Amino acid sequence: APRWRERLFALYFISHIPITALIDLQPLLPAGIAPRALTDLLQQYATSFRDPLMLQPPEWFKAFIYCEAFLQLPFFPIAAYAFLKGGCRWIRTPAIIYSTHVATTLFAILAHILFHDFSKPEHAGPQTLRERLALLSIYLPYLLIPLLLLFTMLCNPHYKHVEKRKRK
Repeated sequence: APRWRERLFALYFISHIPITALIDLQPLLPAGIAPRALTDLLQQYATSFRDPLMLQPPEWFKAFIYCEAFLQLPFFPIAAYAFLKGGCRWIRTPAIIYSTHVATTLFAILAHILFHDFSKPEHAGPQTLRERLALLSIYLPYLLIPLLLLFTMLCNPHYKHVEKRKRK
């Protein structure tokens, strides 16, 4: 398997652990649980990029965060290990499941960013095309890398090869 892709995937999964644990899961926590520095960081991000999804998440977005907490977060260290080690064919099926799940959720999020009328919520969302594209640029890598992962798992001959187990 091309090592540059495995290194990219390892970096993606390693970086995703603290981002998910410290930032992304905050909307699920009761007020006052997260340390002030982390809530301030989230507030600053949401204000700078006009991202109301993180401060006032609709129920469908909360469902995606629950999936991130209970399905994706446990997978991150496993995937990071597999891609750091390199050549682990056993990661193929879990990586396909992960990447299709994430790509599906990101399509919904990106469509919401592009087409939703943000003139009503308490936390103002992007109003101009430039603001929408800036917010889109934050979410886009979380679509593109899983799509590259899916493509790699489906098309790379290294991962398509099925190992046969020895019988005892």
